[in-house]
Amino acid sequence: MTRRQVNSAPMRYRPPVRSRPASHSDHPTADLACVALRATAWADPVEVASAFADEIHACVLLSGAEGWSYVLRRPDAVVDAGRDLEALLGTGTALSDGPPFQGGVVGLAAYELSAQVEATAPQARGDWPDLTLLRYPALLAFHAGQRRAVAIGRGPDARAAAAAADFALSWLDAPRRAPRAGMLAAEAVLATSDRRHAAAVAETVDRIAAGEIFQANLARPWRGRLAAGASPFDLFARLARQSTAGYAAFLNLPGRALVSNSPERFLSVRRQADGLWAETHPIKGTRPRGADPAADAALAAELLASQKDRAENLMIVDLMRNDLARVSAPGTVEVPELYGLRSYSNVHHLVSRVRARLQPGRTAWDAFLAAFPPGSVTGAPKLQAMQVIARHEAPRGPYCGSLFWAGVDAALEASVLIRTVALTENAAGWAFEARAGGGIVADSDPRAEVGETTAKIGAILKALMGEP
Repeated sequence: MTRRQVNSAPMRYRPPVRSRPASHSDHPTADLACVALRATAWADPVEVASAFADEIHACVLLSGAEGWSYVLRRPDAVVDAGRDLEALLGTGTALSDGPPFQGGVVGLAAYELSAQVEATAPQARGDWPDLTLLRYPALLAFHAGQRRAVAIGRGPDARAAAAAADFALSWLDAPRRAPRAGMLAAEAVLATSDRRHAAAVAETVDRIAAGEIFQANLARPWRGRLAAGASPFDLFARLARQSTAGYAAFLNLPGRALVSNSPERFLSVRRQADGLWAETHPIKGTRPRGADPAADAALAAELLASQKDRAENLMIVDLMRNDLARVSAPGTVEVPELYGLRSYSNVHHLVSRVRARLQPGRTAWDAFLAAFPPGSVTGAPKLQAMQVIARHEAPRGPYCGSLFWAGVDAALEASVLIRTVALTENAAGWAFEARAGGGIVADSDPRAEVGETTAKIGAILKALMGEP
């Protein structure tokens, strides 16, 4: 498949620096120091992005009506070796009347980045880079609830920042493509049978009974290929039309693409008057949505009352408290919400909140690495749970890793890559893999865990195999 390269632009485009570790000499810290913001009419970000969705490094970070969404293209630096985010990012300020992300870095951390973070983590190597960092000096930001849109540009001085903002504005004039109808997948096959997954769950329950671990998150994959002429963006756009999750995303890379409809925040870092505060929202506990309002309410009530699901959630809350405590000021780790109910198109979830103030001198990237990979998709204790996962699963790649943005003002927002499809391009077109899993605890029922994975993958299969 040939992908379009969009070359018409009102500003000169320099190919990105790529494939070497970032350093201060490679990327001067002043590069993105200045910012310019241009207000514009609101538009649907998915429609806007469709104009150049096949362009390498096109990116969409999509939120619901109460959050900001971002459309990005043409990074000026791409790094897929090393993990020195801060040298690539530099420092700068953000405008108080703008969105949370005002230019900087978008990063994709594969689950296997954990081997770089912790020497005793399983060392399996996947097909995806452990970490890819892309620095975007221009972007469009959209807030559906406020019907507000802005173009943002960054550069070493005011003139360069203004030119980048004007470049982003020009994207709104590009012709957009219509949504694709019909089935998007030529095939989609369950790669791990119900029987095999149930056996893996039963073995994990035995390990818990033996005292080896308290909980482990086991997943199984569905694999297939897209239909001729279908693209990864077609899948992303269809999922967005069906039900946009709070951390939906699309990222087009050379020979690869990522489509996510994740509801889960991994980590958010924001500056407050007394320093940087980090917050995470672990999800544990699931029920499918009901066929009618009464059945739906009953399932939600059942989830809220479930001691098993509450215990599963609490274990991950404690794990995340411990992770954040490694980089936080003593006495600042707190749990503002425990066992909150969140309802999505396909499932109900229990969601908790953990927050902490970072130690002076610690950064958002320090917090990210201290807590990676997300505890909600590993288990407890984390390293022992990861060893159990490695016995049953091939390298996860993007699944259960994180997609994040990091701003020059020290802010960061990161998702957990669940409800995510990883796609690779070959001579036959686009091959894909999507996984779904669940947390296994002492009283987990193997048959119920099989059903939970099926419920979680439902929205993705519907988008791949069904009509819009």
